[in-house]
Amino acid sequence: MSINIVALSGSLRKMSFNSALLRAACDLAPAGMSIEIVDLAPFPLYDDDVRLVAYPPVVQALRDKVAASDGLLLACPEYNYSVSGVLKNAIDWVSRPPGNLFATRPTAIIGAATGLFGSIRGQNHLRAIMSGLDAHVINKPEVMVASAAAKFDTNGALTDDTARTLLGELLEKLAQAVTRDRRLATD
Repeated sequence: MSINIVALSGSLRKMSFNSALLRAACDLAPAGMSIEIVDLAPFPLYDDDVRLVAYPPVVQALRDKVAASDGLLLACPEYNYSVSGVLKNAIDWVSRPPGNLFATRPTAIIGAATGLFGSIRGQNHLRAIMSGLDAHVINKPEVMVASAAAKFDTNGALTDDTARTLLGELLEKLAQAVTRDRRLATD
């Protein structure tokens, strides 16, 4: 049984540790899970006047991907003690009517930061946002890669064994949540 995950990085930086963490997730995904990383760089700033006319094509494409996905993987950098504007902007676009595309969707949150806290504050805010949107947020294990510059090589590969183990465990939990939701939907 295949599991299709949509992944978003809250960082647009070319050598982003959060984007690198998503690429590591692709490598560590359990059998049957595919992870598609969506580039948020072309997204316009959220504007409800625009939405009321029509979703921009890039936004509609992401909405369609989220609607067709089995779950989400969100890589959350920490900007000014919170969620990056890039990630929040994408969430704002996708969360608008029609329908709540996040409702009950299994969602895993990860993050990397150069500081000692590994994006914990940004992730806490993102958990609150996603819970408010009724997403099924996977709580454990928490993947917060602190001192990220020392845990990725110059090519952006995640080299830290602990982080790789935690990321693999979180992806397994995400797969279990998707499988459980499918089972409940057929009961």
